[in-house]
Amino acid sequence: MRRVRVGITVGDPAGIGPEIAEKARVDPRVLAVCEPVVFAPASLDGIRIGEESAAGGRAAYDTLLRAVEAAKRGEVDAIATAPLSKRAFALADIPWKGHTDLLAHLCGVEHVRMLFYAAAHGDRRALCVTLATVHVPLADVPRLLTTTEVARTIRMTAEWLVGLGVKTPRVALAGLNPHAGEAGLLGHEEDTVLRPAVAAARAEGVEASGPFPADTIFVRATRGEFDAVVACYHDQGLIPVKLLAFGEAVNVTVGLPIIRTSVDHGTAFDIAGRGVADHGSLVAAILLAARLAEARI
Repeated sequence: MRRVRVGITVGDPAGIGPEIAEKARVDPRVLAVCEPVVFAPASLDGIRIGEESAAGGRAAYDTLLRAVEAAKRGEVDAIATAPLSKRAFALADIPWKGHTDLLAHLCGVEHVRMLFYAAAHGDRRALCVTLATVHVPLADVPRLLTTTEVARTIRMTAEWLVGLGVKTPRVALAGLNPHAGEAGLLGHEEDTVLRPAVAAARAEGVEASGPFPADTIFVRATRGEFDAVVACYHDQGLIPVKLLAFGEAVNVTVGLPIIRTSVDHGTAFDIAGRGVADHGSLVAAILLAARLAEARI
């Protein structure tokens, strides 16, 4: 069999993306599992290292488009993306907030989810967390959590884990309110939205459970009780991931027809151009992308 090809996008060229992409491209861990293909802007006109700009946002956008088209044509088997700037996108009048919603648009799919995966390391078990809502104000989360969408998130998480090789994924749902609502004393969403979502997922054959208090569910997952946790909102899921595995976790867009992974950090404009950026998360993203591509092939 031929080696899988993983496309690496440099993200915003004014950030650390180009540096970590080049470091990852020649990393022995990457070269051992795939053929890396770097996608970078054709021009850096109007771009200054360390500064957010419309030119940087447009360059990141155009580069991603090229990588996605290459993946659609089968020229690469997966893509791993370095970080881009949401503000630079806005400055360039690009209507998407970031990779996830833009990729859904480019691939013509309606339902995608942001999943974070940290492989087992030392004594730490693998940790998988999917977000039911993503880049929205916290005040909007209760309104956006619906039984249908939460159940879909649980199902999509289980399906992704099957693709990773987990035969019968155990997916747990975190509660929205303190103590998962404390039987309605601290909130009603657990009873009106979340428990029905778990029941709906179970009716579809998913080994789902919860909602459980969010302050203990991640501990239980890291001890091996669950294969994945579905978090109700961005920080609820990302705080434990980054506390336990910052620089090692991988951001995966679930629901796309192509394989896309990414880093678990931002553009780090403050250290761009200094040669000190850690490329470990991008290496982890490439390794996972290669693993998923091999399984798919």
